[in-house]
Amino acid sequence: MPAMRIPGLLALTFAFSALASAESPQTVDPALIPGYVVVRPGLVSAGQPSAEGFRQLKVLGFKTVVNLRTPGEGAPPEEEQIVRGQGLRYVSVPMTAASVTAKDLATIQAVLDDPAAEPVLLHCASGNRTGGIWAAVLAGKGKSLEEAETEGRKAGLKSPAMVEAFRRLAAEKKPAP
Repeated sequence: MPAMRIPGLLALTFAFSALASAESPQTVDPALIPGYVVVRPGLVSAGQPSAEGFRQLKVLGFKTVVNLRTPGEGAPPEEEQIVRGQGLRYVSVPMTAASVTAKDLATIQAVLDDPAAEPVLLHCASGNRTGGIWAAVLAGKGKSLEEAETEGRKAGLKSPAMVEAFRRLAAEKKPAP
């Protein structure tokens, strides 16, 4: 009987290890990933990671990167190549507070709602857009605008322009009954 317990314990240990590896760290070196905020299990909001930060994503346990920066913002041109080179999923949804659309939000939300994509690093230049998008996602799921904005601010939302964009997106995407 004891011999049968060991394989069971090994299987249980492996299962817990697999679950633990699906989570992102609570903190990272800000030189690697500035503005790093664990928004919820499986989702991190951040500013622009350094090239070395991108090279560490797989080791840190990430599976997906969602980049909200536009091409003209000076993001590292090799970002997508570094991310994909680690076998991670890379999703680019270039947007600004003025240009973000309900379609952009739906694209991002589809990634955030996919458990197989987790952990996800959602980033922009400073975390402002990621916080605004997170607030819009929450409002679309039924949180009040005030609650959603508070959570968005915790995730990095700062600018009045992005607050206005989040409120516009929230008005366009009412929660499903």
